Amino acid sequence: MGTSPWVASNGITSVTGLNTVTLTVVDNNGNTDTETATVTVLDTVAPVVVTQNITVQLNSSGAASITATQINDGSSDACGIDTMYLDNYDYACSNVGTNTVTLTVVDVNGNEDTETATVTVEDNEQPTIQAQNITVYVDATGEANFTTAMIDTASYDNCGIDTSYLTAYSFGCENVLELGGEHIIVLYVEDVNGNVSAANITVTVK
Repeated sequence: MGTSPWVASNGITSVTGLNTVTLTVVDNNGNTDTETATVTVLDTVAPVVVTQNITVQLNSSGAASITATQINDGSSDACGIDTMYLDNYDYACSNVGTNTVTLTVVDVNGNEDTETATVTVEDNEQPTIQAQNITVYVDATGEANFTTAMIDTASYDNCGIDTSYLTAYSFGCENVLELGGEHIIVLYVEDVNGNVSAANITVTVK
């Protein structure tokens, strides 16, 4: 038996489940008699589910979580909502972009309905650069060559690094005396979602 109130056409409020009613009949001479009956009230109407699309950001660990409340946008039911739940609460780097989530709403009498929404997952975390200054020496050909790996020591990103590159990869004899041999180049680190960080690096040419 349920406990949700319903109002009958005669204005009498009943509850879902079994309800006892008494019928009284009066004749033209004022004689009366009564009899009882059972009225079974059913709630078979599903909730009205209303959803909204949302956008969430991945954190520095590459994770994001949502709640049913964030997706719900005013769902309702004549007898009252009991629970709401989603088919997915957690998102990661593999979910960057648009994702479909389903909200299920259950009323107090067990009726339920569903509706979908779009969860857009974004990664706006820039890579963290860990790098070092280096000293290079001009070789017999008059050049001092170096690589990104010699400078980028352990840069990292919540969703992974796609590429790292420098604004210069070599210096020559003319750079030994220029600026005291110390030259500033830039290390760029780009993650798999297009976020870029930059850091100035000193390359000393000898």
